[in-house]
Amino acid sequence: MKNVYPVILTPADVGYIVSIPDLNINTEGTDIANAIEMARDAIGLWGICEEDVGRAIPSPATFNPTCEDNEIVTLVDIDFLAYRRANENKTVRKNLTIPSWLNDLAEKAGVNFSQILQEGLKEHLGVEKH
Repeated sequence: MKNVYPVILTPADVGYIVSIPDLNINTEGTDIANAIEMARDAIGLWGICEEDVGRAIPSPATFNPTCEDNEIVTLVDIDFLAYRRANENKTVRKNLTIPSWLNDLAEKAGVNFSQILQEGLKEHLGVEKH
């Protein structure tokens, strides 16, 4: 599910305080770009937590919330399904086949097969996250 929420950026001593009025949550960012990134992350996390406990994610009430003169109102989009896939660390079991001699050497060396496979896959795919 994709949605767009208005956020209010309030200047702070360092960076911005970010309010997401429709969800009654706040976060902060070091600059405008970081504040928007943190807002997207806060919205995504809040949304998947709501789904996990069986509650519906509300649509925005308005795209033009009330704000003070020094505040910035902007919109932040979020794809909750993509956010969940990118941030979920659920493990899955995989069976694999390797030569017996290689298995013997690895076991004698105390190799953690899961860790080695994960590291190899990340390197092969050029993935650093998780």
